[in-house]
Amino acid sequence: MGLRARRSFARHWTLYLLMLVPLVHLAVFKYVPMTNAVIAFKDYNIVKGIWGSDWVGLRNFQAVVDNPAFWPLVRNTFTLSFYAVIAGFPIPILLALALNEIRQGFFKRTVQLVTYAPYFISTVVVVSMTIMILSPKIGLVSQGLGFFGVKQVDFLADPDYFRHIYVWSDVWQTAGYSAVIYMATLAGVDPSLYEAARVDGASRLQKIWHIDLPSLRPTAVIILVLAVGNIMAIGFEKAFLLQNPLNLSSSEIIATYVYKTGLINADFSQATAVGLLNSVVNLVLLVFVNFIAKRLTGSGVWS
Repeated sequence: MGLRARRSFARHWTLYLLMLVPLVHLAVFKYVPMTNAVIAFKDYNIVKGIWGSDWVGLRNFQAVVDNPAFWPLVRNTFTLSFYAVIAGFPIPILLALALNEIRQGFFKRTVQLVTYAPYFISTVVVVSMTIMILSPKIGLVSQGLGFFGVKQVDFLADPDYFRHIYVWSDVWQTAGYSAVIYMATLAGVDPSLYEAARVDGASRLQKIWHIDLPSLRPTAVIILVLAVGNIMAIGFEKAFLLQNPLNLSSSEIIATYVYKTGLINADFSQATAVGLLNSVVNLVLLVFVNFIAKRLTGSGVWS
């Protein structure tokens, strides 16, 4: 350790001590469990343990790829995730731009509260609300359709509606929270830019196009890259809770398959192989999209 490093440690030892706890937590609960991914390359036996089980190489991966049910899972996962990114990415930006143009304080705070609050509702509650609202007998949607003489529709039993229900309920829940990031970015824009645009006679749309959107671009690119990098890692809870035997053709995704294979069927090796393969795909997507973003916009998650 060099002289400068020793002086820095002696001066800021309290900060290093504060960092120690989260770093230990990160190592113990994040990095150490990664070593157990070796189960994907073994015929795991609960009696022999992880390291005592027989090594089978890529056999579990071969079994996953040869499984006829695997590729429909990949298609469902990719389609649902891609739909969620396409629908969920622009709406927080539009919401932030709209709120940034509002000058009436009470109305602005009210809209922020109404759009921000759903983020703190648990997934279980959101799914319960969705099921009740879309119920074919007592749901508000069915009641409204019945008022106009339209036949009741069991939305949750129709595979064609599952993706729309999943994505737009997620947009409703997260759009307000995501918009806060963009609003914080807009709050840091130099006011002199707006003053110059006002002097030049720019309209509101022109100010948004030439000042606000360029200011949001670096933040938006990073969020988009991270979203695409997690495109195969869509959340398990909501898909599983909205799932039923009638919509299984659209709702069965990799996360629910891993849960059923690993925990219900106790095939830990194959479930780990699926999860590891999914993580590798996410990593490749993240690196590729970050490379494209750097080339096109000059912004990315890392240099």
